[in-house]
Amino acid sequence: MNWSTIPSLAALRAFEAAARHQNLSAAARELNVTHAAIAQHVRALEQEFGESLLVREGRGVAPTDAGRQLAAGLAEGFGQIGEVVAELRQRGAERPVTISVTPGFAAGWLMPRIGAFWAAHPDVQISISPATTVIDLRRDGFDVAVRYGDGNWPGLSVELLTRADYTALAHPDLIAGRRVTCLDDLLDLPWLLDTQVMERRRTIEREGVDLDQVKVTMLNTNELALSAAVSGLGVTFQPRSLVERELKSGQLVALCALQEQGVGYHIVTVPGRTSAQLDTFLKWLRAQKPQSVSASE
Repeated sequence: MNWSTIPSLAALRAFEAAARHQNLSAAARELNVTHAAIAQHVRALEQEFGESLLVREGRGVAPTDAGRQLAAGLAEGFGQIGEVVAELRQRGAERPVTISVTPGFAAGWLMPRIGAFWAAHPDVQISISPATTVIDLRRDGFDVAVRYGDGNWPGLSVELLTRADYTALAHPDLIAGRRVTCLDDLLDLPWLLDTQVMERRRTIEREGVDLDQVKVTMLNTNELALSAAVSGLGVTFQPRSLVERELKSGQLVALCALQEQGVGYHIVTVPGRTSAQLDTFLKWLRAQKPQSVSASE
């Protein structure tokens, strides 16, 4: 379609409403504009076509033959547009909320909590996609992501969900009888790091540790590093919020905190993208924020 040959859509909407109501004031109320704006749009179309489209009749207006032809075509076209829009909105309201998270966040933080959401909102469908790659919410069609970082992602709505709070952890048997106050007390033990999250390596190095002097085993995923630590194979470094189950069960013990400022897991959405199901999920997700995060916002 060559849009350069089509008159202003605002003018066409104004004329269609005026012809349907046969009253400029009623058309103005429907479109939430002034009477003068409707009249101006109608005049612009009459100049465009070189003939009258509406004539005064009593206290209202009536379409001419050309006006009736245009009004009929617009009513049909706008009606079809309305049907397609309604269909897409309904489909959007019924489709699952699509969520992108890292595998570690999904396993350590989201899955232990999601059962409560399902119980409270059985009618809201969600689709969780764990991946180590950073997805494009607009291009890939995701509704919400939980991303690790400093929150600097231009063009997206970002809010902190939970801070990273990296902690050194190990199985109790691995550090039995050992007094640990800082990372220096762990240098003779094997360490377990995830090749996908190099931020942890930089965080450790900022503590003054030379990793070349430590026996480090690099594993392909954070889940492997965590599983190996639970099995007593070494010291792991995890965001505390992702290992609450292991700490509570005694599978791991917290040894010392790492100093990391300004990073954490953030709720990321596309501005303006909304649906009833998405709003319900986001409301629940925000309610899971630690009190320390909510109080500082």
